Amino acid sequence: MGTQYSDRKVYLPSVEEIRTELQKAENLDDFFGREGIIAHLFARTVEEMLEGEMSAHLGYEKYEAKGRDRGNSRNGKRPVQLSSSVGMQEIQVPRDRQGEYKPQLLGEKRTNELEEKITVLYSKGATTRDIAATIGEIYGVEVTAATISAVTDKVWPLVEEWQSRPLQSIYPVIYLDALHIKIRQDGKIVNVAVYIVLAVDLEGHKEVLGHWVSDGAEGAHFWLNVVTDLQMRGVEDIFIACVDGLNGFSEAITAIFPKTVVQRCVIHQIRHSLKYVTWQDRKAFMKDLRLVYRAATREDGETHLLQLAEKWGAKYPAAIRSWENNWHELSTFFDYPAELRRLIYTTNLIEGYNRQVRKVTKNKSLFPTPKSVRKLLYLANGNITKKWTVPMPNWAKIRNQLAIRFEGRFPL
Repeated sequence: MGTQYSDRKVYLPSVEEIRTELQKAENLDDFFGREGIIAHLFARTVEEMLEGEMSAHLGYEKYEAKGRDRGNSRNGKRPVQLSSSVGMQEIQVPRDRQGEYKPQLLGEKRTNELEEKITVLYSKGATTRDIAATIGEIYGVEVTAATISAVTDKVWPLVEEWQSRPLQSIYPVIYLDALHIKIRQDGKIVNVAVYIVLAVDLEGHKEVLGHWVSDGAEGAHFWLNVVTDLQMRGVEDIFIACVDGLNGFSEAITAIFPKTVVQRCVIHQIRHSLKYVTWQDRKAFMKDLRLVYRAATREDGETHLLQLAEKWGAKYPAAIRSWENNWHELSTFFDYPAELRRLIYTTNLIEGYNRQVRKVTKNKSLFPTPKSVRKLLYLANGNITKKWTVPMPNWAKIRNQLAIRFEGRFPL
């Protein structure tokens, strides 16, 4: 046996044990590898120290007769992953029958440490089962679905604070979009929309203004709630609002911010109109359509749209009609210079954000409540937006363009 001190908590391998181990070495990996001598002696040392701790806790040595009928005894071991200089090592930690033994050598795992780990895993979209398995592997602690929910519910005050926080008074550009999730409602599984507003502020920085889970209201009615919420939180003016064709938004935004101009996403419009065009004609149709939205001016775009209608209108009336009916909002970007056009003619900015959100929600096939949706989206938003540290490209030039185009509304 190795040398043990009177407090029975310190174990050192004997010279004979070290010599025996060293004789097995043939290369450096045998010394320092994950299964090498150092790792082996490290694990053995810790395990012997834990056995000493257990003996001190129970008041008798392993197999000692005086331990009989003491009311508590050893009850096997559990594996625990322990970080060391040679990597993660699995050690066997003794257990007592009454579950009172806490290994002081390994240190008490603070409650907030476990809670932080659970919250981080939850924010990345891990399922309850995955979270429980991971916590069990790392800490040897069993956690239930109810525990995970209780832990993550602690962020709820932060969710409400974030959703109701004061906003800036002016946003040059905002983007609006929605994603759909399944939720349990009144004993049924229903699809609900989560409306998202992403803005670019006067300094060119992106900011998510909020997440709104639909209460069943559709179109203009719900969007009016969203826009009203923005106003109540301090927004006084929005220059340009970019949407992907969401129903009712134009009416809602102009009801609260009548000076705001709306730009409908050109990319979404292209995809929509191509639904009516056969595969055989799409290449030729797109060649003519590009002349419309890539025109230098609004007037040139309108001329090419008339030519598109003359050539394809009889064969694909629905595709042409969708451009004609929405032309007022599709052509807004023609009023601005190239740098600003690229910023507003598509809603790719918010779609990129939504793609990252979906990576988190994809494992959640069903949410139990709207509260659980908002909780996860808040945590996911924190992970996504912490990388948003620099202004939009060419922002200095765009800012000057905005200052000229919105003179009198742009603060100097």
